[in-house]
Amino acid sequence: MSDLEMRRATEADLPAIVAMLADDALGATRESPDDLTPYRTAFAALDSDPHQHLVVADRGGRVVGTLQLTVIPGLSRRGATRTIIEAVRVHADERGAGLGTQLIEWAVAESQRLGCQLVQLTSDATRVDAHRFYERLGFEASHLGFKRQL
Repeated sequence: MSDLEMRRATEADLPAIVAMLADDALGATRESPDDLTPYRTAFAALDSDPHQHLVVADRGGRVVGTLQLTVIPGLSRRGATRTIIEAVRVHADERGAGLGTQLIEWAVAESQRLGCQLVQLTSDATRVDAHRFYERLGFEASHLGFKRQL
């Protein structure tokens, strides 16, 4: 997989990113690949924020994976800075070949490079296979998360 490049996402990557976000049972109910307007607005906000790292895995000019890495300075844990890994997706054609592992390993290494002391992520309770994947990569299911729609 030496032909894989991890790079900062550009606005031109949005159709491919949104298509991957929509390509599963959960994403199909909450994403709208046919209207990129809200995604362009969100991309502009992400792209201008130095604490946000929206990246894609690019293989030969084709976006085959993506994730968002958010840096959060904090007071707890003696002023520790942490990162949150969000929206990890691998193109359907690339699943099962190790790309997801490469994405997460990149995010962990980048978190270390940025001086973070902790990296965390959440995964929908129904994504049992994803939970096993993250545990295999050294993540622990240590907290119970809550959400409230606004």
